[in-house]
Amino acid sequence: MELVEGRATIEDVDRFVARLGVIGDDHGCAIQAFDARYIVSRGHLERALELADRARARDEAVARERAVEILLYAAGRRQIERSLELGVDAGEGSVVVVVAADEDGETNDERAAAAAVVERLDTARVLSETDTLDEFDEARVRDFFGIGDAELAATHAGLDALVGERVALLDVEK
Repeated sequence: MELVEGRATIEDVDRFVARLGVIGDDHGCAIQAFDARYIVSRGHLERALELADRARARDEAVARERAVEILLYAAGRRQIERSLELGVDAGEGSVVVVVAADEDGETNDERAAAAAVVERLDTARVLSETDTLDEFDEARVRDFFGIGDAELAATHAGLDALVGERVALLDVEK
């Protein structure tokens, strides 16, 4: 898995997502963009990818597209509509883009695909590379994942671990 982080100005979300899909098709990778304010760590996305691939291998996936399944797991929800809140919106904001080689192993060109994401989006003046992963919005994350003060106080685990738990619990809730 490769990550592309940065600030993007997205005028047309559908066109932005379609452009990512073309890059993914060209390189045999699933590519999914997230609003970085909701992503607590690289581990959050690694776990979502791992569980999405496991669901697909077991023929238990909800979404037809692998990138959408990754989104569902990152959100800890089975409803695509509710999970889309973690996706990108029109306007300027921080984004993190997951680039994951096909699970069949035949095409493993993540670095080239990540470079293509940067190149294609940067030439369109859409993306400027900056670190975004450690700048999540704690209140937004806690609200989205339903993590209250009592739960946070009841454990020595941090917010990252509690979000990871929500991601993993998606399999239990099926």
